[in-house]
Amino acid sequence: MTSRVTICPRILLSKCTPRTYISRRNLSSSAVRLSDEAPSTSEAPLDSKAYSKTLFLPKTSFPLWSNPAEVEGQYRSITCDTLYRWQWNYAKGPLFVLHDGPPYANGDLHMGHALNKILKDIINRYHVSLGHRVHYVPGWDCHGLPIENKALQDLNRSFSALSSGDIRSAARDTALREISSQQSQFQALGIMADWDSEEGTYRTLDHSYEMRQLRIFQKMVEKGMIYRHYRPVHYSPSSRSALAEAELVYKDDHVSHSVFVKFQVDRDSPIQNDTLKQLLATETSVNLLVWTTTPWTLTANMGIAINPELTYAAVKTIEKEPQGDVIIVSYDRLEHLTPAIGQTDLLVTFKGSELIDLRYTAIFSKLVPASEPLKIISASHVTAESGTGLVHCAPAHGAEDYHAFLSLGLISTSHNIICHVDKEGQFNRNVADVVGDDAAGKLVGRAVLTDGSRAVVELLREMGSLVKIQRVKHRYPYDWKTNEPIIVTATSQWFANLDDIKDKALAALENVSFFPPVSQNRLESFVRSRSEWCISRQRVWGVPIPSLHHIEKDTAILDSTTLEHILSVLEEKGVAHWWDGPVEDFLTPSLLQQAPASSWRKGTDTMDVWFDSGTSWSMLPEMGVGKDDTTGRKFDADVCLEGSDQHRGWFQSQMLTSIGAAPADSDPASPYGALITHGMVLDEKGKKMSKSLGNIISPLTVINGGKDKKLEPVYGADVLRLWVATIDYWRDVSIGPTVLAQVAESMRKIRNSARFCLGNIGDKQTFKRVPREKMGLAERYVMHELYQLEQTALEAYASYNFLKVVNALSHFANITLSSLYFDITKDCLYADTPGGQQRRAVMTVLEHILTTMTKVMAPILPHLAEEIHAHWKADGKSVFTTPWIPLDPQWKDLHASQDMTSLFVVRDAVLALLEHARGKKNMKSSLEAEIDIIFPENVSQGENALLDVIRREEKFLKTLFIVSDALIVEEEYIGSYDDPKYAPSWLYITSIAIPGLDEDARLHLHVRSPILQKCPRCWTYTRQEEQNLCKRCKKVLRQ
Repeated sequence: MTSRVTICPRILLSKCTPRTYISRRNLSSSAVRLSDEAPSTSEAPLDSKAYSKTLFLPKTSFPLWSNPAEVEGQYRSITCDTLYRWQWNYAKGPLFVLHDGPPYANGDLHMGHALNKILKDIINRYHVSLGHRVHYVPGWDCHGLPIENKALQDLNRSFSALSSGDIRSAARDTALREISSQQSQFQALGIMADWDSEEGTYRTLDHSYEMRQLRIFQKMVEKGMIYRHYRPVHYSPSSRSALAEAELVYKDDHVSHSVFVKFQVDRDSPIQNDTLKQLLATETSVNLLVWTTTPWTLTANMGIAINPELTYAAVKTIEKEPQGDVIIVSYDRLEHLTPAIGQTDLLVTFKGSELIDLRYTAIFSKLVPASEPLKIISASHVTAESGTGLVHCAPAHGAEDYHAFLSLGLISTSHNIICHVDKEGQFNRNVADVVGDDAAGKLVGRAVLTDGSRAVVELLREMGSLVKIQRVKHRYPYDWKTNEPIIVTATSQWFANLDDIKDKALAALENVSFFPPVSQNRLESFVRSRSEWCISRQRVWGVPIPSLHHIEKDTAILDSTTLEHILSVLEEKGVAHWWDGPVEDFLTPSLLQQAPASSWRKGTDTMDVWFDSGTSWSMLPEMGVGKDDTTGRKFDADVCLEGSDQHRGWFQSQMLTSIGAAPADSDPASPYGALITHGMVLDEKGKKMSKSLGNIISPLTVINGGKDKKLEPVYGADVLRLWVATIDYWRDVSIGPTVLAQVAESMRKIRNSARFCLGNIGDKQTFKRVPREKMGLAERYVMHELYQLEQTALEAYASYNFLKVVNALSHFANITLSSLYFDITKDCLYADTPGGQQRRAVMTVLEHILTTMTKVMAPILPHLAEEIHAHWKADGKSVFTTPWIPLDPQWKDLHASQDMTSLFVVRDAVLALLEHARGKKNMKSSLEAEIDIIFPENVSQGENALLDVIRREEKFLKTLFIVSDALIVEEEYIGSYDDPKYAPSWLYITSIAIPGLDEDARLHLHVRSPILQKCPRCWTYTRQEEQNLCKRCKKVLRQ
């Protein structure tokens, strides 16, 4: 619809309005009609203050502002611990299990913790609202490096200065202390759980938990999944432990100082190719050029790999020193190698297959002349895309090298794999076997990633084997816990073979729901790409891998029989007995028959912490809430919710241990029914929070405020919770002062909506409710919008889309209520008779609004919901103890919605004219105006929907426009005033198009000054000049 605005100055009014217009107004409106009563001589003077006490203004003890610390503290128990126990004991609805992924028991909570726990709590509270029986047991991950390091830090001692037992004792104390601290911080977030009972939380250091974990490990051993192998693994010098792929992060800006080095071909090597034979006979030396980003691995060189399908070239250097060197490289790489070797002359080309088995001298043979020559081998992983086309092979330090040598039968045990790196990531004394004692003095004890690597490069320079050093920025793996680079090195580790269970795990994932759906691809790709899981760690604080080792033979025993005996001992004496007890306690009679106790030692490896937390699903059946065919429960947990990094962590380890422990002939079954993923929390500029940047925002600072309350105000937990619900949590999200201030303002508006309802309903709630069929259009429309809000919220909660809930709630509070319904009903609520039907209808709607809004907000804003409930019901109970019963579908009223939508177009045009009059200082309040609505000619009732709505709702229009009167006037009555008494002092005109009619047939709207006088009680301009009050107010005061 379009509108036109015409301004009529007062001087023209006498020419535009007929005398009959006045008489029509008097007949059309009881509010304007001349009173047939004589003026009262006993009424009070026209003083608005005299009547203020006769108005029914809102009254409530619910404050406009609250002190979050006081209010949330007051309701925390009733809405957290007490509520959890109540619902667990009395809820009659279906069981809902949200399984908590355990955070590390280390340090204060950060914003990621808050995001995680609040999201879980919103889900749990939603189910409690519906009357469901919720099972939620918060947990803590208590083993591993972070806690071990924290314990050492607290003791101010180094790892080497303490015994293993002392470290374990300190780590346990640290974990328990941190759990207590974190628990109180989680409670400050308003997290509903049974925090105070032993059964209400879990810890991976609990005896029952550790034994359950070891029994799962035993089942995997019995299925032949667990084996020990000496092979290259990801190893973190900073953690002093092997790592699984899931514990790595890759950085694209890692810088390595790579080297081009040359290996001299052995002249005595048997050669079949005549060209190569001639080349060796005529040239002083022929060299193989190799490029590597890890110079420190050259001490462990066991061969050079080529691709038999590539073409190789022998070239002679003519530019760089030493000139005349003959170098063999991939023919396709020659142009790329110019910066390293300069211009060259091509001597000859040949297939890579002719280089296989060609021998070369060890690169450090000048230092150890007795070194045996090594061979060139064939390997498919060699390409001409980078490097030289020849790859230095160190099976101890590269998975591809290892598998290439293994497939050729060149290695089999730890005794024929060369490795010179110790558990600290430093060169050990065995490096002297390759570089000699003198050079070894420059390497032993130096970190291979730093000083040790530089020392190797210097040795290569001294021997004349170094061709070029090249600084390279490339992708490199880091330890995700310490944020330090890792190495690949050979160690003896325990592995879980995943080949036989991987397909079952993928099949089980097909029955899992993912939020967001795209996260399914991420988890499946991690599972699909894994063939084994390195489950052993070289830590002191952890669950032991209970293997027995024959000292002399260096063999490990880990089978079902010995494990059953060991676990029976640990069940009785505690898992710590593995570390503290004598080896005799764990030896079976058959092992003692093989060798005396002095010939055996206990294994010192601990389990990967992902194995610890990954077995947490197994406690749910023991708690009586696991999958159950009799009740139709298909999963142990209905929902698991964690950060996106857990696709390669906890989500994956739960699935693998569950499938691994299941009987081999069982169908694939997931331990969880749905996985929800959230992103990371960044600062307001989208940067990662870190101490170095000084941009860390603590959740406790948001709740309690900072040192400077002006810069860091006290917001309370509900504002933080509302922030969580207002973000696309499945992506990385931002938080900062501006965001928090905006969220606080949104909460204030929700709070004020509740306060308006409380103030006008009253505490006693004794009024007689009005049924739907006796309600006016506005009431039916608002109830329709309330019904839509509730349905949107229910659907959004069920699909974990909390942003949709908040958007719908805020829109309803700000637009439907604050900008419309509260405004248009104030006159009725404050000035009408208390028992009047219209006022009772409004109060009936306000009661529905307060009930439904409180239920909608409660999962997100529990403290506010409890505060509202306490002021309204005052029954000493939690708002959650009354189930959320949705509104009857009768309140869905599309006709009311359509009618109001039509009237909103008219209202917008009227409000624009009123604002124009206000801008011209013709009026201050809209009550100082009246509206004339002029229909086009020759449009009968029933011919046009908009006009029919206006006719039907004529009495309601003054309420909708918040003016003193609004009337329909036929076009034929527009003329001029004969009586100056009724001439308006100002008038503004507009017109709008009418849907379904021609453009010329428009609806005309006149906004004008009022005819009657201002009532001192209700402030509407409906009082006859000779009367003290308007007719409505006189009636109210009589009653």
